[in-house]
Amino acid sequence: MTTQSPGELYASYKTKMQQIADIRNAIAVLGWDQETYLPEKGAAFRGQQITTLSTLAHELFTDNQLGELLTTLHTRQDLDIIATKNIALSLEDYQKNKKYPASFVAELSTTTNECYHAWIKARKANDYSVFEPVLAKMVALKKQEADILGYNGHPYNALLNEYEKGANTAMLDTIFADVKAALAPLLKNIESKPQVNKDFLHLHYDRNAQWEFGIELLKAMGYDMNAGRQDISEHPFTTSFNPQDVRVTTRIDEKDFGNMTWSCIHEGGHALYEQGLPVDGYGLPSGEAASLGIHESQSRLWENNVGRSLPFWQHHYAALQARFPDNLQQVALDDFYKAINQVKPSLIRTEADELTYHFHVMIRYEIEKGLLDGTYSTKDLNEVWNRYYREYLHVHVPDDNQGVLQDIHWSHGSFGYFPTYSLGSFYAAQFFNAAQKQIPGLIAQITKGDYRQLLTWLRDEIHHHGRYYTSNELCAKVTGEPLVFKYFLDYATEKYHHIYNV
Repeated sequence: MTTQSPGELYASYKTKMQQIADIRNAIAVLGWDQETYLPEKGAAFRGQQITTLSTLAHELFTDNQLGELLTTLHTRQDLDIIATKNIALSLEDYQKNKKYPASFVAELSTTTNECYHAWIKARKANDYSVFEPVLAKMVALKKQEADILGYNGHPYNALLNEYEKGANTAMLDTIFADVKAALAPLLKNIESKPQVNKDFLHLHYDRNAQWEFGIELLKAMGYDMNAGRQDISEHPFTTSFNPQDVRVTTRIDEKDFGNMTWSCIHEGGHALYEQGLPVDGYGLPSGEAASLGIHESQSRLWENNVGRSLPFWQHHYAALQARFPDNLQQVALDDFYKAINQVKPSLIRTEADELTYHFHVMIRYEIEKGLLDGTYSTKDLNEVWNRYYREYLHVHVPDDNQGVLQDIHWSHGSFGYFPTYSLGSFYAAQFFNAAQKQIPGLIAQITKGDYRQLLTWLRDEIHHHGRYYTSNELCAKVTGEPLVFKYFLDYATEKYHHIYNV
């Protein structure tokens, strides 16, 4: 191996990584089909197919020959900075995967399957006790996984690092302390004001007309329909097989106009990120997103900072009124703007407004952290959940389905995932603030429905870097400082001052 030139060694590495990517993306295609068009009877074999390919991808990525190649390349001093970073990150990923004993991987896979089906049963019975015993097994495995991976400080840091490299509980504790200190008084002030009306958003909105409008918005944002498509699924998602094939899905509720519209904009933001990743980085870290938090920043920036803004609708509202004249012709633009930004404490995270949303995330973060360090037991988790909702959102949880059983994440073992939702919104506010400073006349452009300079800025400043920077490194590079909660607070304060006069 060492007799080869650096270029030959790197080409060999690239070939191996792209072969693994080919298999993983074949899995992704099967997964996309499973969520969109797979006939019911095909489900059993589809599971077998995905398992077979997943096993093959894992074997290739933990192969000793790949490890030797990565180790050899890691010692080279004659690679360019992108190649050097690719090798360092791939070696880190390889070494992390090698830490997992085969027995643990098998047990985690089995428990995840059990946990998901127990969650489904518990949801049908509206009874947390059906889910609890298997969730307890999952939590025990997650504690074991933290030990396998290793961590500094809190065991939660090991799991969080899987989704948001470089983030830790010290950082999150500070951010969520800001959420409690700053957003709670703002929420209290809003609750004391007359509530805005949004009843007209729940009239009948024709399915096909909604679909056509959603496609128009995606195209206006810059989503390349020649490198993607939109379909219907139970839960909206974005999946990428490469930057030239990035697909989004949505769902349509004819009694809830906002359901599809902001699903399209949100998933469109994710898709624009994937379409903006370097094509020549396919299969390599340089062709992958920086983190889930940064990915979420792209979807939330488009969904909220742009898509829920008054300038955005100053351009698009007339076309929307023309599609739904019976529902909206008599609704003034300002009333529509207020309605789509209504703030109201609720039970369900996915239906929450962009202010109360972060209390939902914070509650899950506190619970996950407590489960990992032993503060909380799964046995009384529903009671802990309900207490948090009374304290932070002032709502009474009537049953388990609207409480502790509402999210699928824990049944998948996705501990450490939830904080990335809030981090994404906070990064989005900071990025958008920087974009306004660096793009002359940005708001005027948005008012005209012109997002070209914004997308170019996002591509140049964020997308094309791939995984070269951690989230906070990227944030500092783009905005001049690491993540600061102040930018989201300023954004929210200004927005809700106009809507609620607070």
